[in-house]
Amino acid sequence: LLTAPLWDGSSLGKALPESPHAVSVSLPRWQDVIGYEEKKPEVVDRLALGYPRFVVHPFVRDLAKRIGQGLTCLPFPSLMSAKIGAAYVRHAARTTANIALGNGVFGVVTPETGAQALKDFWQHAGFIVSSRRAEAALAERREDAALGSEAKAELKQRLAELYDCSPDDVLLMPTGMAAQFLAFRVICDRRPNQRTIQLGFPYVDTLKIQQKFGSGAELVTDLATGDAHIIASLAKESFAGVFAELPGNPLLGCADMQRITPLLRRHGVPLVADDVIGTPYNLDFSGHADLIATSLTKYFVGSCDTMGGALVCNPRSPYYAELKAGAMEIYEDVLWAEDAAVLAARSRDFAERMQRHNRNGLFIAEKLRSHPAVEKVWYPKWENAAAYEALRRPNGGYGSVLTFLPRNDTQTAPRIFDAMRVCK
Repeated sequence: LLTAPLWDGSSLGKALPESPHAVSVSLPRWQDVIGYEEKKPEVVDRLALGYPRFVVHPFVRDLAKRIGQGLTCLPFPSLMSAKIGAAYVRHAARTTANIALGNGVFGVVTPETGAQALKDFWQHAGFIVSSRRAEAALAERREDAALGSEAKAELKQRLAELYDCSPDDVLLMPTGMAAQFLAFRVICDRRPNQRTIQLGFPYVDTLKIQQKFGSGAELVTDLATGDAHIIASLAKESFAGVFAELPGNPLLGCADMQRITPLLRRHGVPLVADDVIGTPYNLDFSGHADLIATSLTKYFVGSCDTMGGALVCNPRSPYYAELKAGAMEIYEDVLWAEDAAVLAARSRDFAERMQRHNRNGLFIAEKLRSHPAVEKVWYPKWENAAAYEALRRPNGGYGSVLTFLPRNDTQTAPRIFDAMRVCK
């Protein structure tokens, strides 16, 4: 994919990488990205695979058909997650939703009227059945418990070293959004019927969890005045918790936790940090985050062919004992053994890869920033820089995610996107 990237129109819909378990897909042209978002058949029908929470994998579809027997169905990895999903469908769609056991997974079966609600829960809550687990279920193959035990022990140890905590503080999840959903349940159980705050413009599903499964969320998008907004909000209302991406995606701004953390602690409000863009290699949240919900699908595994997530209970949090006890009360280890094995094996060079990501990201960001055809570049080194630097580890960098705006963007952005000879 480096020497022969899938970059032009002929690559539309091909899996990235070429694997039956790939979690990305080629959208090589500007019109393809728009067509995907608008669900145009000429784009959607050509997708071999896609991100598994958005595009249901063919193995999962086959398994769902087998369980559903003609009705709309999606499989879940445990009875508890299926029960939560079925309850959501009944509430949101005002229709029936039943649970059927099939080859070791639990299908939520509903009429067509419940299809959208079921898909929404699958996407937002993240308790999906992975392609490897679906493949095993279709073949009536049982999980390799020994493989899973060894891989998960390695994973938890590696993450514990990165987050400076005990392996017991790391709760492995099937996706990063499942980790967010678990964190959400923990803080809402602690303070029922209270709203949450989303600090910074978020990745879509993080906000959807707060809006659809709780008492609602207050969105604070201006990071420059975030502390003032929180002061005003906390003076009027008690909140269950605050969610923040550090830094955010896609505009890479970082909330000023040096100012915000004391405010939250004063009111007993926990912070759930999402560090997918920042990573524990670059940033240290130990003095601020009470829970860290992260995806292992991106930088950590690096190979784009498996899903995974983790919820980390910060032992330096003043609410550590309370939050960890709450998490353990509802936590289920449903990360499939084969996925855990891939995550463990591929993440062994995580630190080395992050050093390259940091070097390459900074190089590209600086080149773009000095280019006369570029109006603005968003990158953690320059967006709310002091707030990011306060969290950055001594040897940490800024990652390889950046956003840039071309001059005369409506005319030039599609041309630039289509011409880039990289996987898109």
